[in-house]
Amino acid sequence: MGSKNSRKLIATVMADGWYLVRVTGSHHHFKHPTKSGLVTIPHPKKDLQIKTVNSILKQAQLTLTGAFLA
Repeated sequence: MGSKNSRKLIATVMADGWYLVRVTGSHHHFKHPTKSGLVTIPHPKKDLQIKTVNSILKQAQLTLTGAFLA
């Protein structure tokens, strides 16, 4: 699969209901109204490693979907 764009990952997380709570340097922090925890995404970053993407999706309680892979 290779690497992915942080903008696309942010769009995927926000589509699931996560919203931006703060920005610390180059990291955007998201919260969800019903899911626990905080999701942190480095942005802007054009080349996120697949391990990083998987970790972020796990934090967001999401799975790797066709929408994100497209």
